[in-house]
Amino acid sequence: MEQILCLKNVTKYYGFGSVVTKALDGITFDVEAGEFTAIMGASGSGKSTLLNVISTIDKVSSGEILVRGKLLNKKKEKELSVFRRDELGFIFQDYNLLDTLTIGENIVLPLNLRRSGVRETKMELRRAAEALGIANQLEKFPYELSGGQRQRAACARAVITNPALVLADEPTGALDSGNSKLLMQTFQMMNETLGSTILMVTHDAVVGSYAGRVLFLKDGKIWSEIYKGGRSRQEMYREILSVTAALGGEADV
Repeated sequence: MEQILCLKNVTKYYGFGSVVTKALDGITFDVEAGEFTAIMGASGSGKSTLLNVISTIDKVSSGEILVRGKLLNKKKEKELSVFRRDELGFIFQDYNLLDTLTIGENIVLPLNLRRSGVRETKMELRRAAEALGIANQLEKFPYELSGGQRQRAACARAVITNPALVLADEPTGALDSGNSKLLMQTFQMMNETLGSTILMVTHDAVVGSYAGRVLFLKDGKIWSEIYKGGRSRQEMYREILSVTAALGGEADV
């Protein structure tokens, strides 16, 4: 199976002189095509920093990050901009939809940025919108949709370019429990039906239980790792709670 993401001894420091914080401490792991991986850990464990360096929003202090075998560390900003546009899909907890654009116009923004043709744009919009169940919402504006529908629109925008990797940062943070469940079912569909490779940061044990694999961070290091395998989501949820308790923290339930 194709290796999508590879981190080799990634370390990240913040600060200068005598006031230095090691946010990431020798992180090493791989993500293969079609995996749905969650990153969990207490506040300050390094989850957001990890997502930031993978997305090239921030730079590593040492170590290597490769996506589809291409080393990101040495790329210039212009190359990184193209990389983010073509190889990454982003899903945030606050949707990041533009209120002045329709849902359809929001979804095709990544294609417009890379100047895709009209025919390709229409075809990919239809594919993404139908897969995510919002084909009848494309002419509406974000304020006319529910929170769950807006997140599905954000998901459609994230996958419309068929990116190598979809990065999700606390995607259910702004949703109630009902819409959180619907969104995570959408993530499962994206992963299983569309073949999306997903890396998601979450503090919520219920949300984490939808992933096929969970990495737990503590003090900037990978402390533990669990796989769902053939187990049920409920069994995965219980194991997440058990590992979280062993970490000395509390996960949202």
